Amino acid sequence: MRILSFDTSTEYLSVAAGDGASWSTHLERAGSANSERILPAIDTVLASAGWQLADVDGIAFGAGPGAFTGVRIACSVAQGLALGAQLPVVPVPTLLALAQEAWRDHEATRVFACLDARMREVYVAFFVREDGDWRVEREAAVIKPADVQTPPGVWDAEGDGFATYAELASLQGVARAHANTLPTARAIGELAFPLFERGQGVPASQARPLYVRQRVALTTAERNAGARL
Repeated sequence: MRILSFDTSTEYLSVAAGDGASWSTHLERAGSANSERILPAIDTVLASAGWQLADVDGIAFGAGPGAFTGVRIACSVAQGLALGAQLPVVPVPTLLALAQEAWRDHEATRVFACLDARMREVYVAFFVREDGDWRVEREAAVIKPADVQTPPGVWDAEGDGFATYAELASLQGVARAHANTLPTARAIGELAFPLFERGQGVPASQARPLYVRQRVALTTAERNAGARL
């Protein structure tokens, strides 16, 4: 099975194409240029893999939570490509992708995933890896940093929330923090692979973002003050 995956939920644009054994990847800090850069990056990664879109069996994308605009970009591109090529889609939670990346990069099996949610809040979730799969210890939520509490046990802290709010790394049970861990497209593809194999991909029209925070716009005063969603 051949999978195309991508994520634009953070400042980084990540794209991957793989068959479970090998992956071609692209990663760049595109920021607000994500919408302009994603299709050329997809073309580059497919070419690196020696594929065309017609050779792909499924598309996975980072569904959020994350930057609202970025999450919408990834979902829209996944829907557009999948609709045109008649491919199934798997939306993958970005906080779970953080856990997967942390496991592959430094063998983390108990992950406190945290992304900066702007507006003085963070997206958080807790995952435990058991028998080759991830169990959700605590569901994704958006919360003020001062209100974050860790479940019992020892945790690896992963994600840019720990760069913005360094004090979170001092919470009870946090053993180490990796603020540079990203929800990469390869991690998304790895998580989506067994779902595609089990026939759990959805039609393009059913692919949806996972916002967690439902607010999608700022007030004029917030925009003038420089707030960002």
